[in-house]
Amino acid sequence: MSFIHPLSDVASSSIGEGTKVWQFVVILSGARIGKDCNICAQTLIESDVIMGDRVTLKSGVQLWDGTRIEDGVFIGPNVTFTNDLFPRSKKYPDQFSGITVKKNASIGANATLLPGITIGEYAMVGAGAVVTQDVPAGAVVAGNPAKVIRYVTI
Repeated sequence: MSFIHPLSDVASSSIGEGTKVWQFVVILSGARIGKDCNICAQTLIESDVIMGDRVTLKSGVQLWDGTRIEDGVFIGPNVTFTNDLFPRSKKYPDQFSGITVKKNASIGANATLLPGITIGEYAMVGAGAVVTQDVPAGAVVAGNPAKVIRYVTI
């Protein structure tokens, strides 16, 4: 059974078994959330988001349409996802450029991810990094713009 805090606003009916949704979380109709996830306070998940199993989403994160999060991913506090490379008020692209985060990747606090990129399996994004291009599997990236500083042993 999943836990949904009474002070959250969950319109999606696709919340996996064992997932915890804490206070002041908004999950729009159509979002698909896996099993055993922990969705911390003050997060937003839009309709066209798919999140795998055992994902940790810390406070202050918004997942916009087109975002795909695979199993076992950790997303630190206040990580910024984007989905529109040329945003303008009241002008929307025909299709949003979502971000894909592959299995067991970790993203540190306050990192910013530009639209259309993929974070590879087991990759680690350092706190505060600005990720402007794909991150290879097992890479550790840091800085602005984020650069590979080493690789983890998988």
